[in-house]
Amino acid sequence: MSADQTTPLFSCRNLRVFIRDGNTEKEIVKGADLEVRAGQKHALMGPNGSGKSTLAAALMGHPAYRVEGEIFLAGEPVHDLEPHERARLGMFLGFQYPVAVPGVSVANFLRSALGARRGEELPVREFRQTMMAGFDKLDVPKKFAGRYLNDGFSGGEKKRLEILQMLLLEPKFALLDETDSGLDIDALKVVSEGVNLASTADNAVLLVTHYQRILDYVKPDVVHVFMDGRIVKTGGPELAQELEERGYDWIADEVGATAGSEA
Repeated sequence: MSADQTTPLFSCRNLRVFIRDGNTEKEIVKGADLEVRAGQKHALMGPNGSGKSTLAAALMGHPAYRVEGEIFLAGEPVHDLEPHERARLGMFLGFQYPVAVPGVSVANFLRSALGARRGEELPVREFRQTMMAGFDKLDVPKKFAGRYLNDGFSGGEKKRLEILQMLLLEPKFALLDETDSGLDIDALKVVSEGVNLASTADNAVLLVTHYQRILDYVKPDVVHVFMDGRIVKTGGPELAQELEERGYDWIADEVGATAGSEA
């Protein structure tokens, strides 16, 4: 882990997230507090509809949501910044369902993204060497460089390209929203290895997932359980295994009992 642990690499405080629902607003995230330190991998687990993906999108600045609370990257506030500004500073969001972008090749997209992240355009030769090295690490066919981004790609191929972006962009803090969704076991192993390759002592990862299986390959330091818009329990890697064996009902019962005792 990074030697300097005085300031979390990423944190949010009392984060509340709202979305417009007709003439009213619906609160989806109801006061989340989170700290992730350099060198750490955190897993955010929870049942369908708990608000995990909304939290990830809101942290990245998705315009569909209104956000209250504070978000910090390396101690600096980013909650008022646009998504591209957060990305330039070192935040990264891997999508559950990466979209196709017909007309834009994988190579052109990656070169533009890398140039924006570094603040200068890379020479073609240097970029191509960097890109091909990433292709080799993630077992991505080199012919994909000339194909349109995610256009006609399988779910596993799309996820490999998401992790390739993470590997090349070297973000400080990566949010991976259900990266394991729809992957067979071989693709899961490749994607997981990419996450591990991209993780260093100087960056951090928040991995959003329903299931424990990806955590067999990407070992988390901390596991959070997210239910009804809140982080309701935090523990070590063993918590993920317990969720795999027992599901989420016991957490809901535990939270309900605690709330009842405080009433």
